[in-house]
This record gives sequence, structure tokens and C-alpha cells, in this order.
Amino acid sequence: MRKSLVARPRLIHKLNEGREAKLTLVSAQAGYGKTTVLSEWVKQCRSVVAWLSLDVQDNDWIQFWSYVTASIQEREPGFGLAIQSLLDQGPSMSSEPAITAILNELNRFPHDLVIILDDYHVIELPAIHRSMGYLLEHLPPHIHLYIASRTDLSIPTARLRAKGELHQIKMQDLRFQLDEGLIFFRETTDLGLSPEQVTMLFQQTEGWISGLQLAALSLKRSDNIADTLQQFSGHQHDISDYLLQEVFHHQPEQIRAFLLETSILNRMNASLCQAVTGQVNAQAQLERLEQMNLFIVPLDDHRTWYRYHHLLSDFLQQLLFRTDPDQWVRVHVRAAKWLENQGFDEEAVEYYLEGKQFQDAVRLIEKNLPMLVQTKSVVLIRWVSVLPENSFADKPMIELFYISVLLGVGEWAAAFQRVKQATQRFQALEGKVSDAEWKQVMGNIYFFHAITSYLQKDLEQTSDYFGLVEQYMPEGSFFQTVGRNRYQGFDSFDDLLTHINDLHAADVFLPKWITVWQNKQEYPFLGFLCASYSKLLYEWNRLEEAEMYAAMVLGREDMLPFARILMQISINASRIQLARGNPNQATVLLNELKSQINSPDHDLFMLRIEAEQACLSLQQGLLQEAEDWLQRCGLAHTDEVSLNRAAEYLAFARVLIACGRMDEALSLLERLNHMLDKEDRLRDRIQVVTLRSMALQRSGQTEEALLQLETALHLGEPEGYIRSFVDEGPVMEELLSAYGKRLQGSHLGDEPLVTSGYVQQLLQAMQITSQNSFQIEQPRKELLTDQETKVLVLIAGGLTNKQIASDLNITGETVKFHIRNVYRKLEANNRIHALQRAKELKILVE
Repeated sequence: MRKSLVARPRLIHKLNEGREAKLTLVSAQAGYGKTTVLSEWVKQCRSVVAWLSLDVQDNDWIQFWSYVTASIQEREPGFGLAIQSLLDQGPSMSSEPAITAILNELNRFPHDLVIILDDYHVIELPAIHRSMGYLLEHLPPHIHLYIASRTDLSIPTARLRAKGELHQIKMQDLRFQLDEGLIFFRETTDLGLSPEQVTMLFQQTEGWISGLQLAALSLKRSDNIADTLQQFSGHQHDISDYLLQEVFHHQPEQIRAFLLETSILNRMNASLCQAVTGQVNAQAQLERLEQMNLFIVPLDDHRTWYRYHHLLSDFLQQLLFRTDPDQWVRVHVRAAKWLENQGFDEEAVEYYLEGKQFQDAVRLIEKNLPMLVQTKSVVLIRWVSVLPENSFADKPMIELFYISVLLGVGEWAAAFQRVKQATQRFQALEGKVSDAEWKQVMGNIYFFHAITSYLQKDLEQTSDYFGLVEQYMPEGSFFQTVGRNRYQGFDSFDDLLTHINDLHAADVFLPKWITVWQNKQEYPFLGFLCASYSKLLYEWNRLEEAEMYAAMVLGREDMLPFARILMQISINASRIQLARGNPNQATVLLNELKSQINSPDHDLFMLRIEAEQACLSLQQGLLQEAEDWLQRCGLAHTDEVSLNRAAEYLAFARVLIACGRMDEALSLLERLNHMLDKEDRLRDRIQVVTLRSMALQRSGQTEEALLQLETALHLGEPEGYIRSFVDEGPVMEELLSAYGKRLQGSHLGDEPLVTSGYVQQLLQAMQITSQNSFQIEQPRKELLTDQETKVLVLIAGGLTNKQIASDLNITGETVKFHIRNVYRKLEANNRIHALQRAKELKILVE
């Protein structure tokens, strides 16, 4: 706080009102006193206050939330000591475990707490906005968030506004009222302006506080105040430029040089200013500028660190860049060297980049690369993106990281090109570095060659490059473990059958590399390949073999940290068990999967697994459970579909059909089909077209249904698709029978697109599956598992769910799961009915 403040009781009262809301937004352009009034309010506030001043370097998820946590720890030292390890895992697409942990800590916070985030407009990262939205939605009532920003928030606030939990203080609240303007000129200046002159100036600046401050500085040097006042006209931007020019050009040469050269600094102390300007009296200069009220803000009570007001900083930087570009470069390099010497490597990189010292920036990036990859990937991506391409040509790990970024964001063509170029450069390193280092580099580049070949759907070439990876780097590439427990959605790297349409080529590729890698530990590609091959064998109805490859992964502890592998393999293992007539085991596998997922993207994994559970419920005849999922899943048939959630939308369409909502299902399936056709995803497209045929059949449009079925069969026959048809049950069997009869008589077209042998193969497979289903559904004593029988006996004894859980040493959720199975198998609706049915079937004896 400055000593010479104008008291603003109206604004202080408005800020106090914010303590009744979750979020108070203080928004206005630069120069309206947001920071100043919040500082004044904090001095009077009875709550504990944590303050975080943001800048562009905080536009990183981990750093942002680490600093928020640290600002609270300043006021409550024991706060959130265990949160940092969760923060280091990074952001997710939904509610992060770290944010949940912060909320839990805030719930336990012993006092009212105000968290102030100043200059939030510098934050642009969507992941931060998402997590802020989640935090606000669940913020405890004794915690209040105050955000100062030049712009409107990117956080959704409609729900907060509707609930009265958003309090806004806007530009019209912040600008001086006329009485405050009169006090400002009377108490803080010795200009002796008349009320009429203050009123005129006030009208010209529209209460803009910085405009009034600049006017006061300018008028002090005016020989004719009346004439000068006439020049204060125009828009805010024009006034500020004019006044800043006036103020700046009236300073002594030494101060002008000091201002220009230090304007590039986000924060500054005397030592840094001396390094940048060469002026040995830097501390005295800083204090003099503060005494002059020249738009400089102290950042601590000891007057050690300062920053310039944004208006002044922006003006000076533009002036320096425009008038002396060479000096612009020099001062950035001096700042970078000081920051590097003080151990501020990340800040130093920013200044080296701005000063065009790319080799120095690359040197620091390479030095900190392992840490940056794990905790500052967003910042690292930004740095690498602005570096000239040749600046890290001889830094293999940076080049490889950049290639991995390009692949991750879908810039496949650019990644392919860089892989080719990098290969020649890296081969030339042989003899210039140690043999071990060279092999590590070449092994990694061949790994990326394999990935790019796979993305081009060339499995033969992918296999050749994997052979070279084995030759140069048999322990595997570090890059295959990056993102191991993050949700990818469209499964291109996790499930080959979503990307590779040639199942026969996959049948050669997958078992070959599974054999090579099956004894390696911490080698996630093995898990992905086993999951893919298990799915391929399942599709071909080779269930015992499919189960064997799933078991290879499910039994390995080193695969547990890889949430993506666990999801792929467990979902297919569940489908295998259902196909083999073990619906209970299929259900257990999905329930166990939910408890095993440990990921920052936990909620996204849950959405995918719950969609699979809804499909399983349908296949078990549990329509109500599937309908319940339909209501809570958050999807709609009018959504803009995306590859990231294709599997969920397929499940959604399947449940819509089962519920008789054909028009909605057909509308959704049409958009899914268009997307999957465009992306060349054969397997998923076959499933979409089969669902369309079933929806049309149930709508009474048999002819159109048969045409759709013919399309699906035509797509599926060359690759031998079986389970994609068989798993659709009786409606599909009816359609196949009708289509088979058409083939024997008059064809749907001039020439049949599908052989009768393929149709008969599918019908035979469906008959076997139907027999298994019939056997499953017959109520008999053997139908209940041992655990279900124990639960039933305890129900007969009058025990509650909680007592049953305690008696059997299982959870309450598991008890409910067993009871639902008992009801379904005994065709009962409640406990009494279940006990009656059990006695009728001799499962319980009187």
C-alpha cells in the first residue's frame, strides 16, 4: 500500500460483500486500481488472506497450483504438505486428484480464508481454467476466491451467477467518483487546481485513476495548466501514450536509460537492475522512482523486489524495441545471465529466447530436460516451438521430445519429416560420442521410425524398425513410458484394431513381438500388443486363445501403473468371460478395473468403464441398469461426436436402441459413421453400421435395415469379423437369417456383395452363443456362486447389508452387487421375493 491513498469506503464495502460469495471478480483494464484497492482491503480484512501475483511464466498447470498452495502455506504452514506429489502428476481433462486433495485440505482449514489471484488474465492454459472451474464448484463456504483480471474469465461462471455465488466489481465500480477525484488532487498533489479544472479533467479521463495520476505528473511541469488540460482528450490508449511520453521525456537521461533497460523485467531487485543497466546505484534509483510515484510497485515489505505498473512497462518495452533493437537484445541477455547465475534457469530461458541467444536457451533446456518433461511439458513445448529448427539439431533428446510432441498433438506429417531429417544427423554422430550414447540415440530414433510407420498403417515396416530398436536399445525407449497412466481416448496407440484395418497383417505382427518382449519388465508395449491381439482373437471368436493373451497381462504387477493397458485388457477379458457364459466374472472384472485405476485422468477412465458396464447390463437383460447409466452419463444424441469418446457414444447409441429411442440413435449413428469413415476406422465403423441396421429393423424399416446389414457384412467379411455381429444378439440373428434367405433367392443387388458361407458362419456362431445364454438364464441351485449363496443365507437370517459386509469381510458395494445378481437370477424384485424363489427352487431348504 502506498501512504498517499484516497479512502474508498464504497469500494471497500463492495469488496466486503464478496465474502458472502464463492468468487469475487474484480475486472477492468490496466490503470483502474485493482491491485491497489485489493491491497487496501486486505489491510482491513478480518480473514486470513493468501495472495498470488501471477505473470506469464505461471501459465503452467503444475507451477500455477504449486504457487496457489504455497501462498496458502505462507499463512498456514501446515497446509497441503502432501499435495505436491499429486501436483507433479500434472493436469487431467476432468477433476484432478490434486485439486480434490486441495479441496479436502480447504475443508479442514481452521479459519475463514480469502485467496487472491492478481493478474489472472495472463493465464491462458485450458487445463488451469478447467481445474479452477472444478475448484469453484466444490469450494467450501468458508473459503472465498478473489480474482483480479483485465479480461472476463475463461472459467464457466453461469452456474455460480445463477446461484448467487458470483460477486462482480467492474470498471464502473473501480473508477474514481468526482468527490474522490477532488480528494486525490487536493491531498496527493500541490497543483492547486480549482474544482472546475478537476471536474474538466475528471470528465476527460472518465475517472480512470492512472489517467489522473499521469495528468498530475504532467501538470507539475506545465507552464500553462489551462492549455495543458485542453490536450487531455481522446481515448484511454491515446491519453496514456501522450501522458507517458510527457512524463518519460521530462526525466533526467540516467533515469530514462534506467527505465528503458529495466522495463523488460517481470520483477527486479537492485542486483538484477545493476546487472542489466550497469548502474551501480540501482537501489537508490528504485527508491527514487517509488518516491516519485512513477508507477513502480514494491513486491515486499522490505522494498527488495519491485515491478513496474503494466501501463508503464508496456509503454517502455515498445519504446525500447522500436528505438534500439540492439539494446533490446543486450539487456535480455544480461538479465538471462544474472538469472542463470542465481539458479533461476526457467526464467533465464525466457530471456535468452527473447534475446535470440538460442544456443544458451537450448543449453539450459538440455540441462533440465528430465525435470521439464515430467513437470513443465507445456512450457517446454512452447520453448521448443519458438526455437529455430537448427538450434537443437545436435541435441538428440530435445529433438526426440519435439517429435513426441508433434505425434501427441496429431501433427503426424511434420513428425514424419523430422524423423527422416533427424536420422541422417544422428547417424553422423557415430564416433563423435560414446558408443553407448550413440546406440541410445539411434535406438530412440528407430523407435520413432516404428511409430511413424505404424501411423502410416505399415506393420511390416514397423516390425523392421522394432528389430533395429532391439539391436541398438534392447531395454526399450524412455518415450514409450511417457503418459503411461493418462487417458488417450481414441486408443490409436493402445488398441491396434482401432487404427489397423488389416487384421491378417496384425495376426503376423502381434504374436511376433509379443514373443520377443514377453519376458521384459517395465515394457508397456507388451501390454498394448497383448491387449490388441486378445481383441483380434476375440473378434475371430477364438475365445480360449484370447483369454490366454489377456491373462498374460492381468497377472503382471509391472503393468498395474499403466492405467491405459489395464483398461484395454480388462474390458476385453470381461467380454471374453461373457461370451464363454460367465456373466458374473465379466462383471467382477469391470468392478475390479475401476478400483485399480490410479491416474490424474481417473474420471475419464471411469466414464469409459461405465459405458462398458452399461453394454454388459444390456447383454445380461438388465435394461433398467443401462437406462440409469443413460441418464447420468452426460452424453446426448445431439452432441458433436469426437474420436476421444467414440466408444462411449457407441455404447450410448446401443442403449438408446434398447430403450426404443430409434430416431435419436439413428441421428447419432449417422454422425459417428461419417466421422469413422473419414478417419478410416474399419472396426468401429462396422459396429456403427450394424447398430444402424438394428435400429432400422426395430423401426419397421426392414428393407433399409437389410441394406445397412449388407454394407456391414461387406466390410467385415474380408477381415473375418465375427463377434462384432454375434454380440448384438437376437435382433442381429433375425436380420442375418432374413439376409441369408435373400441370398438363396433374389439378391439385394445385381450381384451379392457377401458370400452365403460368411452369413452361415455368423449364424452358427450365434446359435452356440444363444445356447450358452439359455443355459445361463435357467434358475437352478448351481446358478448362484458360493458367495451369492452365503449372502442369500444371511439375508434369510435377517442381516442388514452392513452386517453382511462385516460378516463376509467385504465392502457394502460388493454386497449390493451380489444381491442384484441374486435378484436377477431368481427373477425377484426384493428380499422377500428372493427368499420365496430360493425355496421354490430348493436353493434354500425350509
